[in-house]
Amino acid sequence: MVAMASFFRCGTAAAVLLVLMVASAEAGNFKTGDWIAAHATFYGDSSGLSDDMGGACGYSNMQAIGFGTNTAALSTPLFDNGKGCGGCFEIRCYSSKYCLPGATSVIVTGTNLCPPNYDENPDAGNGGWCNPPRLHFDMAMPSWLSIGQYEGGIIPVMYRRVPCQRSGGVKFKFSGNAYWLLVYLINVGGPGDADGVWVKGDKTDWIAMSRNFGAAWQAFSNLGGMGLSFKIQAHSSDDTIICNGVADAGWSGGVTYQAPNNFDTN
Repeated sequence: MVAMASFFRCGTAAAVLLVLMVASAEAGNFKTGDWIAAHATFYGDSSGLSDDMGGACGYSNMQAIGFGTNTAALSTPLFDNGKGCGGCFEIRCYSSKYCLPGATSVIVTGTNLCPPNYDENPDAGNGGWCNPPRLHFDMAMPSWLSIGQYEGGIIPVMYRRVPCQRSGGVKFKFSGNAYWLLVYLINVGGPGDADGVWVKGDKTDWIAMSRNFGAAWQAFSNLGGMGLSFKIQAHSSDDTIICNGVADAGWSGGVTYQAPNNFDTN
């Protein structure tokens, strides 16, 4: 029962439906984390749209893919070589005169790397906020202003990992070609992140993909003309999800395909 609850599979066969029914009845293995001290700054403008493209995770448009303005660039320890991409963090201002009165917390998605600047010294108060080993969130301005006052600029916060609440199934944005498949993982629920991804063609066994960068995964195999399924192993839990029949044999780059299932978000 425990193994089935942490292993989700999509499909139409009766046995597969049984697994889904069992899995939906119990939470996955991802657990809300403990509160940890960090700091937060903001970037961009009050619309949250001025710096909405690209980034070290590979997400192309935060609005279009459903993240909105509740996003943050993560310092090196939180980014963790791309493993923090897609993860959800609940953040609240803590013990500062610049905390927004009456504010509670905000949940943001990790969508970028906040790079270190070793020419600046955070201990001297002149920048370098994302220098390792600091835990820091550089948040889109609208999300930051929901917990802090503009004059503060930087505020102490408490954060914890929380399940990502997503609508619909995992999305796979295809790039590359028949011999080099590059896939961006989007809309991942529950843990939100990935530590391993596999692809399976109609005529192949499971093929391990490697992280190209951020949320982008690649496979150097001839997968042209085959329907494709995917398996995702979460990073922040031991949950695994299998998505069968994500793309048909006519798949092509530049198209985003959506699975009918996602990680449990309980």
